Amino acid sequence: MSSAPTATSGGVCCAVCGHRFARRDTVAAPLLRESLAAEIHRDHPDWNERSRICHADLARYRSRHIQTLLVAEKGELSELDSAVLDSLRTHQTLASDVESDYAEQRSLGERLADRIADFGGSWAFLISFSVFIAVWIAVNSLVMFWRPVDPYPFILLNLLLSCLAAVQAPIIMMSQNRQEAKDRLRARNDYQINLKAELEIRHLHEKVDHLLSHQWERMIEIQEMQIDLLDELRRRH
Repeated sequence: MSSAPTATSGGVCCAVCGHRFARRDTVAAPLLRESLAAEIHRDHPDWNERSRICHADLARYRSRHIQTLLVAEKGELSELDSAVLDSLRTHQTLASDVESDYAEQRSLGERLADRIADFGGSWAFLISFSVFIAVWIAVNSLVMFWRPVDPYPFILLNLLLSCLAAVQAPIIMMSQNRQEAKDRLRARNDYQINLKAELEIRHLHEKVDHLLSHQWERMIEIQEMQIDLLDELRRRH
């Protein structure tokens, strides 16, 4: 996080706070958006095209201006929008590892449900369960034909399968509900990041315009110095 510029005894005066700063730590009025300049002019009637504003006050007005735009577009700011505005003020990041954060909050039952659901939807479960059914049918049809535990049509096997399905279905539903909750958190985080990126891009355009204007000012100053030197050389000759 960049430190705020310190006020100096020399330099130019900020039209908002009244402190004096180095010229590079202020922004000229023509570089601001008209809507932002109009908002500053409402609070400070002396604001004009020759005025300058420091970076701290400019950041505060930009935050207010963005909040006004969001309220105009959506009618009311949500908790997510407020979090994005706070991150812009404090220059904090919003990206987070949803997978790791959500995994740390799982209870023992939730972890067990996830593992059972993962195993129930794998080839290992299908192959092992197919082998179990084949062995069960073979034992009750061939090896123990004279005294089968579960004779044809394998009623006990059907009962076991029904019980397995009855237990496995809610476990899979619990795992799916957790996955949906995780997806909602991920979508929420993506929305905050996208909104902040859009607002930061707007600020970046303004900063680039300010940088180009500052370069033009320096070039004009250099040209004026060169012209003065040329005039002085002509007078000497």
